[in-house]
Amino acid sequence: QVQLVESGGGLVQAGGSLRLSCAASGSIFSINAMGWYRQAPGKQRELVAVKTNGGSTNYADSVKGRFTISRDNAKNTVYLQMNSLKPEDTAVYYCNAESGSRLAPIYYWGQGTQVTVSS
Repeated sequence: QVQLVESGGGLVQAGGSLRLSCAASGSIFSINAMGWYRQAPGKQRELVAVKTNGGSTNYADSVKGRFTISRDNAKNTVYLQMNSLKPEDTAVYYCNAESGSRLAPIYYWGQGTQVTVSS
């Protein structure tokens, strides 16, 4: 089992910045990748950014050039630096950890942190 605890959400004006943090504990040796998803009201949860143990990253087109994902393996923590925030970035942001195999992945989720961007 992997436990994820997020922090760093809040209210910010458009154009501002926030940094989200997610600390992992438990069976961290099993984690293959960590990332962030978000869910806006009335919408499906969507991938924001993910970073694998090998260092590969993937971003949603809507956040490329504005958001940066990073990992501190010594602290078992993943970060999401969000710059040039837009009102459409408003959502609950969830930390995600993936373990298991490619054919049978196991996903773990944090409790979510609210990000609200005012216009």
